[in-house]
Amino acid sequence: SLAEAIDQQKVETSRRVIGLAPNQRLCRILVVEDKWTNRLLLFRLLTAVGFSMREATNGEEAIALWESWEPHLILMDMRMPVMDGYEATKKIKSHVKGQATVIIALTASVFEEHRAAILSAGCDDFIRKPFRENFLLEKIADYLGVRYVYEESHQPLAISHQPSANAKNYELNAESLSVMPPEWLCKLHLAAEACNDEEIVALIEQIPEQQVAVKSALTHLVDNFRVDLIFDLTQVFINE
Repeated sequence: SLAEAIDQQKVETSRRVIGLAPNQRLCRILVVEDKWTNRLLLFRLLTAVGFSMREATNGEEAIALWESWEPHLILMDMRMPVMDGYEATKKIKSHVKGQATVIIALTASVFEEHRAAILSAGCDDFIRKPFRENFLLEKIADYLGVRYVYEESHQPLAISHQPSANAKNYELNAESLSVMPPEWLCKLHLAAEACNDEEIVALIEQIPEQQVAVKSALTHLVDNFRVDLIFDLTQVFINE
């Protein structure tokens, strides 16, 4: 029934994607992003899932790759040097072939006028940074019709981690992060918002050795592309 299908979808979107389901076409995705850390995050995440990936650092490179490689979907940062995402999208969508290419804008803006400009440029949709891993993957599935394989269970804000063989499972939460000074927490939040995993790793290195469990759990999140969870965990300190 429709109700059962909706319930199943809710269960799936709450679990972590571990790969593409078998017997599907190989979808090509182009990541267009001038910041190396953001580009690497997306490239590693989507390659691990099973997509065929290419990357570009500006709009001109994006157009050249679109013409030669013909990606099914483009993740387009809108603010870039040389040629921004707005102009690149307009040029791609001006071609008949470009009408069949899905372009999803990546933007840090929450302003309605920016959203309107993104859509009027020809983008099919947009995702606000920092994005949740599953939100991005489900958005891709909506447009490309792909199916995923999911983990059996996943708790988004309770991270189980074993610092040693004899230690109990460690649950990372806002309270466990409160051992760090407010300035550090603010920097971590801003780094997560910018999807800057290099800065996050540098901040993690500043955690005292006495807090090895916190240090290891945060490293685990970065290694598993869960910068969005770091953003969520630090949000409470920004709101104080």
